[in-house]
Amino acid sequence: MKLLVTGVNGQVGWELARSLMPLGEVIAIDRTRCDFSRPETIAPLVRALHPDVIVNAAAYTAVDSAEKEEALATTVNGTAVGVLAEEARKISALLVHYSTDYVFDGTKSSPYVEEDTTNPLNAYGRSKLAGEAAIRAADCAHIILRTTWVYAARGQNFVKTILRLARERDELNIVADQFGAPTGARYIADATAHIVRQAERERAAGAFSPGTFHCTMTGSTSWHGFAEAIIHEAARSGLLAPANLPKLNPIPASAYTLVTTRPANSRLDCNRLSDRFDIVMPDWRVVLVSMVDELSAFDFDKIR
Repeated sequence: MKLLVTGVNGQVGWELARSLMPLGEVIAIDRTRCDFSRPETIAPLVRALHPDVIVNAAAYTAVDSAEKEEALATTVNGTAVGVLAEEARKISALLVHYSTDYVFDGTKSSPYVEEDTTNPLNAYGRSKLAGEAAIRAADCAHIILRTTWVYAARGQNFVKTILRLARERDELNIVADQFGAPTGARYIADATAHIVRQAERERAAGAFSPGTFHCTMTGSTSWHGFAEAIIHEAARSGLLAPANLPKLNPIPASAYTLVTTRPANSRLDCNRLSDRFDIVMPDWRVVLVSMVDELSAFDFDKIR
């Protein structure tokens, strides 16, 4: 099996290169080989490589910048994804693509299921929803995985930002009225490998059906609760000195100045993923422990 992974320098993309390796030949590429801001470069590359599976982890993810660069975000997350899907259909490749909780407006009081009405609040959400629509319109064999609050030991994310600020400040104001499931990139990648393996068996048997699935850790918390857990685990592991931990002040999102409106409820129901692929993701707290332990094995100044 030949697998093409795009966006290999991102948090999920980097983990995919490892998780997919047991399945066959993995061709992992970055923006220098496949620039999604130039959709015309995608088709020749896919045709030349002719993969059996395409796992697309490339994306425009600068949520606040997307408000000023919505055309670019839509090109990368929408138009280019549509080209990729068309090429996947032409060569009968399976396409796995990652989307986001930001396709919802966050007003629902319970976790979102896949059939819930989408209503993105911001440019980033609109661009990701455009990518979903383009994939479905192309009618290729596809799996769309929506996830949320992604982090990893590699790259920039909320966990590493909190660790840095905790060393610089005595107090931190953290939003306490937005809720979601912090999700480790490594576990997304491992789940993807399992999904690809099963989907390819289904395709070989003529029993595959495309679909959209929610894929997050189990449980949920607020950004404030997440920050508390990060500080606790960092003190336990030695990343932070227990005697010098900052005070974490819970604040409403309305008190925090941001360019972009974010959904208050980012919780996603993952029962469909479990039913179809027999995947049950671990609790977010367990994943955080392993990630902090990974960070503690390195010089903090080298990982920030």
